[in-house]
Amino acid sequence: MGDLFASWRDRIDANSKRAVDLYVRELADFRRIATGARARAAMLDFAVFLRQRTISLVAEDLPFTDGDLSFVTAVGRERAASGISFGAHRDVLRLHHSLTLREVDEAAGRHDLDDVMRTLAWWPRQGLAAPAAYTRGYLLGQGTVLPEVDRVRQLTSLLVADDPAAAELAGILAVPVPEPLMVVVCRVPGGSRMPDSRSRTEVARHLLSRQRIPLRWAEPGEFVAVVADTAAAERVVRDFGESTGLPAAAGASHAAGDGAAPAFARAREISRVAPVRAAPGAVHYLTDLFAEVGATRLAPVDGWLREMTGRLATGPRLISTLDALYRNDMSRSRTAASLHIHPRTLDYRLQRVRDLTGLDPVSVRGVRVLSTAVNRALAESA
Repeated sequence: MGDLFASWRDRIDANSKRAVDLYVRELADFRRIATGARARAAMLDFAVFLRQRTISLVAEDLPFTDGDLSFVTAVGRERAASGISFGAHRDVLRLHHSLTLREVDEAAGRHDLDDVMRTLAWWPRQGLAAPAAYTRGYLLGQGTVLPEVDRVRQLTSLLVADDPAAAELAGILAVPVPEPLMVVVCRVPGGSRMPDSRSRTEVARHLLSRQRIPLRWAEPGEFVAVVADTAAAERVVRDFGESTGLPAAAGASHAAGDGAAPAFARAREISRVAPVRAAPGAVHYLTDLFAEVGATRLAPVDGWLREMTGRLATGPRLISTLDALYRNDMSRSRTAASLHIHPRTLDYRLQRVRDLTGLDPVSVRGVRVLSTAVNRALAESA
């Protein structure tokens, strides 16, 4: 019979030193905090503690104690307070898991199959409690170094990536996550006057004060929020427009059984084909713009629609006229009133559309083609 645990225990000091060396070499944040001998010694002590407790608990098939987990949580807090980024936090957990498997493999002899299988069975049942406690401590510790708006931004990123840590962080921040949820994306066109990072943070802070929901405005051209329903989606889009004064296009998607990440991808795709409005308020869904989404996935169709909008661009405000016509359910009187023109001027413009495209704007085929072409043109407007 072999003795995996005795062999593994004999290697604790060497394995712990190797782990710390790896973290410092591979992760810039850990390299920064390990510059002092005292800090590096603390990292080594923690690595030794984890290995000693893991080996003992696996051998007896026991879980981590409350005292163990409290200590691990405290270390996670300290790491966050020292400025370790969330990316480095995740990387060190990945490296720790990889090293643990490697250490088991190196310690195992030819007669240790039963102990190896016992270790592999223990890990998902009991071993994940320590990384979870470390993550909880880290997320709690971030409160001492990150403003709330930045932590909510992090929460939003975790949510739309279907990251399991999102639930823990949402609880810490007391930000409710609806179930089921909806993801909203507001796209700000590239030609707009883009605010800097500080201004975006201030807008996000203001919006968070109005609706305590997961939201972020990290990239200049994309604002993201997670809401409960269509009413909340319309409210956050309207608030975003009023707070920024920027033109934008809004897309949204419900998270079905496939999770938030696919919903985010759909909402982003919809926002990219949604018409840009000077005062955003309307939220578009796949049912609204399925033709436009489909067209962007087929280059020949998209090219044909671009050719159609090119013809319309040669006429007197034909794209904005058709947009108003379809937004007013093809009511001649309401369309003319919204454009502040005489109905006869509207009739002239619609005739120009017929002459340029060969399509009647109020026919079934005309509505299908021209409304899609108009939305594609408006989606690309600045």
